[in-house]
Amino acid sequence: MASKAKSVKESYTVQTEIVLPNDTNTLGNLFGGKLMLWMDIVAAISAQRHSRRVVVTASVNNVSFNHPIKLGDVVTLEAKVSRAFNSSMEVFVDVSVEDHLTGKRKKCNEAIYTFVAVDQLGNAIHVPEALPETDEEVKRFEGALRRKQLSLILAGKMKPDEATELKALFFPEEK
Repeated sequence: MASKAKSVKESYTVQTEIVLPNDTNTLGNLFGGKLMLWMDIVAAISAQRHSRRVVVTASVNNVSFNHPIKLGDVVTLEAKVSRAFNSSMEVFVDVSVEDHLTGKRKKCNEAIYTFVAVDQLGNAIHVPEALPETDEEVKRFEGALRRKQLSLILAGKMKPDEATELKALFFPEEK
């Protein structure tokens, strides 16, 4: 039975945290592992909202720690499914820190997670297609297949010559 496609915005999830002393290292910066925990949770909720199924983390494909997050900072994590495949979903997480005085947010980190929807026995189960609408959603949607093909090649599950999206990047057809 085919699932009805869903808008990417239907998976949108926001989580806000404050960095407490127990969350920091000796320099007063948020532990990377603590941030990854928060990102995993917000991304899982996003994937669950998209699939309406129990989901498990399949991989953390990318984590970028661009700016330190300090003790006392208010951290906002925003997650959305960027693309759904058969049973897996790629989820982007954007992390920003709020300026205490102005309320302006500055993006400081991002991550890409992959989740798999499972049934009550833990077997992978089909998920709805994700429909991007904004320019950013379309860009992330289009890049998801290239990221998936690269991951499959690196895992030895796909031959490089089968990666049509990656080949198109490096070997565009000559006219």
